Amino acid sequence: MEKAVLHPYLMFEGNCREAMEFYKGIFGGELNMMTFGQVDNSCPAAIRDHIMHASLMGGEIDFMACDTPKPGPLGGDKIQLSLSGFDEANLRNKFAQLSEGGTITVPMEKQVWGDIFGAFKDKYGIDWMIDVRAQ
Repeated sequence: MEKAVLHPYLMFEGNCREAMEFYKGIFGGELNMMTFGQVDNSCPAAIRDHIMHASLMGGEIDFMACDTPKPGPLGGDKIQLSLSGFDEANLRNKFAQLSEGGTITVPMEKQVWGDIFGAFKDKYGIDWMIDVRAQ
């Protein structure tokens, strides 16, 4: 049986393009975006240039995103993106880049379970955990 693939799907309130370009600068890959106006030219002018669907694929991580067509609070406190591996220098760099302008909740340091771990909310409100696995 072929393994299914799970991709995080991030939702933004009008700044999806900016956020995805930020993530592309960190993770690389191919960024494709389609606006609501490209899909339906009769959509309301207020959302015509908002992103209906974006995908960042082929870099270090793959994920998708969009702008929400209706403004309102977005729940996000039940989901965090976790980036882990063994390359400490690379993951510390990702922590520094992604957390810039955000709020660090757990500084990147060795934890009691042996891993180097840190957590933060990035400047777009996305919660991240970075874990350098003990070897």
